[in-house]
Amino acid sequence: MKFLIPGLFAVGAVMALAGAALYITGWFLSPYIYSVGALCVAFAQVCTPPRGNSLNIRRLHRQQLLGAFCLLLTGGLMFFTQGNEWILSLSVAAVLELYTAFRLPQEEAKGEK
Repeated sequence: MKFLIPGLFAVGAVMALAGAALYITGWFLSPYIYSVGALCVAFAQVCTPPRGNSLNIRRLHRQQLLGAFCLLLTGGLMFFTQGNEWILSLSVAAVLELYTAFRLPQEEAKGEK
């Protein structure tokens, strides 16, 4: 499990990026590639428990899970809408994931001291 979850996250992130990039070309399989990648990323984040009992760490972990949900929502919007509404959901997910990617290690390091 120690190597499976990070590997699943990495493969899912590459698939999600490729699916989002290929969606612009209009390829019909791109929403499927994105959705499988987003599902892998979300599964990896759900299976990774927060490292600490601090209120800030738990809050950041919940924000990370909200970002993963937005990634899944983006996949649904790719399938069921004909426009570019999915870009808004992807932008929200990217901001949440980026914020937690920087803040969560800082809070965990602060908790270890």
